[in-house]
Amino acid sequence: MALRGWLTDVSKGDNLGGFWRLYWLRKRSKRKYLRDVLTFLLNRSAHRHGGYVGPDAEIQGEPVLPHGLHGIYISRYAVVGANCRIYQNVTIGEVGRKAPTIGNGCLIGAGAVLVGDIRVGPGARIGAGAVVAGDVPAGSTVVAEPSRILEREQEHGGSDVENQPGVAGA
Repeated sequence: MALRGWLTDVSKGDNLGGFWRLYWLRKRSKRKYLRDVLTFLLNRSAHRHGGYVGPDAEIQGEPVLPHGLHGIYISRYAVVGANCRIYQNVTIGEVGRKAPTIGNGCLIGAGAVLVGDIRVGPGARIGAGAVVAGDVPAGSTVVAEPSRILEREQEHGGSDVENQPGVAGA
């Protein structure tokens, strides 16, 4: 493939292998001009998919992103271990310049949010939609709050909405 075609694919986000090669090249680059050009290409690629990988994020190995960079935000202060599988719309965010440290071989489900100065142990699994603000031991599983019924139908066909604060229709 010609250089122009390859750069176009990478900048559009169609080539994640190329994205990570550019990411590692930028990390090793000593020349400011080259680093700026690579940052432009990487930001363009991430922007195409609504994702962001912070320039100072420490990523050990290439993470597995089954859905590409779609909605993935990785803080510039985050540390992501090797062989992590990260699904779409995941936020690995910071609070006060402190971001999560994620161990090797973790799985982070779609829509999960990890924030603050927390540690996620190796092999941990974060379920889809979970909000994690505390440490997660190695090999454990974290899931979102259990589902609950907000509205139920009465026998006569009407609806009975529970009178609870925060419940839709209450």
